Amino acid sequence: MRAAHSMNKLSFIRLLLAVSVAGCGKAPPAVETGDREKILHVGNGAEPRDLDPQIVNAMTDSWLCQTLFENLVAPDPQTGDPKPAAAVRWEISDDGLTYIFHLRPESKWSNGDPVTAEDFRWSYQRILTPALAAEYSYMLWVVKNAEAYNKGELKDFKQVGFSVIEPLTLRVDLARPTPYFLSLIAHQSWSPVHRPTIEKYGTMAQRGTAWTRAGNLVGNGPFTLADWRPNEVLTVKKSPYYWDAAHVKLNEIRFYPIENAATEERAFRGGQLHVSYGLPTEKTPVYKRDHRDSLRLEPWPEIDYIRVNVTRKPLDDVKVRQALGRAIDRRGIVESIRKRGERPAHCYTPPHPGYVARANLPTDFEAARKSLAKAGYPGGKGFPKLEVLFPTSKGGGEIVEAIQATWKKELNIDVTVRNEEFKVYLDSQRKLQYDLTMSIWIGDYPDPNTFLDMMLTGNGNNDTGWGNPDYDRLITQANLTLDRAKRFELFQQAEELLINEAPVLPIFFGAHVYLARPEVKGYVVAPGGIIAYKNVELVTP
Repeated sequence: MRAAHSMNKLSFIRLLLAVSVAGCGKAPPAVETGDREKILHVGNGAEPRDLDPQIVNAMTDSWLCQTLFENLVAPDPQTGDPKPAAAVRWEISDDGLTYIFHLRPESKWSNGDPVTAEDFRWSYQRILTPALAAEYSYMLWVVKNAEAYNKGELKDFKQVGFSVIEPLTLRVDLARPTPYFLSLIAHQSWSPVHRPTIEKYGTMAQRGTAWTRAGNLVGNGPFTLADWRPNEVLTVKKSPYYWDAAHVKLNEIRFYPIENAATEERAFRGGQLHVSYGLPTEKTPVYKRDHRDSLRLEPWPEIDYIRVNVTRKPLDDVKVRQALGRAIDRRGIVESIRKRGERPAHCYTPPHPGYVARANLPTDFEAARKSLAKAGYPGGKGFPKLEVLFPTSKGGGEIVEAIQATWKKELNIDVTVRNEEFKVYLDSQRKLQYDLTMSIWIGDYPDPNTFLDMMLTGNGNNDTGWGNPDYDRLITQANLTLDRAKRFELFQQAEELLINEAPVLPIFFGAHVYLARPEVKGYVVAPGGIIAYKNVELVTP
């Protein structure tokens, strides 16, 4: 899942004004009134691209959707193990191909309508409808005939493995045994959407309609959308119709799309935020020393990497891609720029239990120069100027500039850098209107497949123009293999092929570093980047 930031100049000024006014004593800090009124103030890092859970593909958008919608299951905040959510229980057939989910009879949409199995079935038909072009539709391909329907090869959705047995009972038939299936369906792409609301404002396959606006959106989550002022604040309020409303601790959450990490840190320090999205690198030692009770340093299944548009020359040459990948000073970046516990990455998939990739793209400047010469550019002579695109975000510019300087020094090639607002950046990437982009991917579920699946030919999140039938075959075979050791060996072979082809140039494995005030309790980011906001509370002495 992608991650980034966004906030315009107007919001920047308003937030600075709020901090300065609070500092002058003319108004109580937001966190002070928030503690009293049970209103959580959160820096969310990016202006939402959308609030349609079947469309969004950024972590920041996903966090918002998690307040508004609830899936069949949810991960345990501590272990990541699947726990009942919209489904109170389920059964699994002995062959692992059929799941029967029993929905909670007390579940309701935020307008009071009952939540039914048909709601889930129709929602899954919607995300798989080819015309919707949902980037995450492939998450459902493990279901029988889902891939064929999504690709337009099958027209009758009745042949796809979703069926309603009773009003509160949903059957799911898989195309193959999927050991991580219950973890997979906690992802926001498996969220239900309210059919009458979707159809009131458009058609099933229409994107960007008014159904996600405040006053229109109907969800089944613990909160409802109360207000959305673009580039300013998005507010959700506790839903009285949520089945577990009695245990929801917060009355309201306000999300602020703050682009500048330094601005966000000042807002936190000035009492305007309970929780930040991130923290400026240079501030980490300060908080370690002086405010350890507010600093959160957590393991994070994240790869930061350069995405390569292999459809453009000279990047269509694997020797050029290998040269660029070998000429990245990974250790220098994590030790001199990041300095927050990140680890140099020479492969694509972060370590998982039982899986540490043997693929290796080392930092080797001499080998990089030889590879560039073999591609026809000895000493960088004749090499065309390239551009690295990155989203406006904390630290992204420093990393890209460091890579730019290293490529000039070691390869004698000129690379320019340019940043775009996150939504524009995503569009440029999707349309392959770039040379190279600074990219981040955060695992959607606790399995290597969440990283390797996205590089399949034509995957909606691939965005490199790269595809390889041998890679596709290995990943497909791994997805059909129940034996864990054999399955992981197929992943190893696929990742070696991916790294050798180098459509992605790994830089480092990330760490989740952010701020949270001591009174914030229950704020835990579970595997897959899921936050159980229903469990968050503000506890003051």
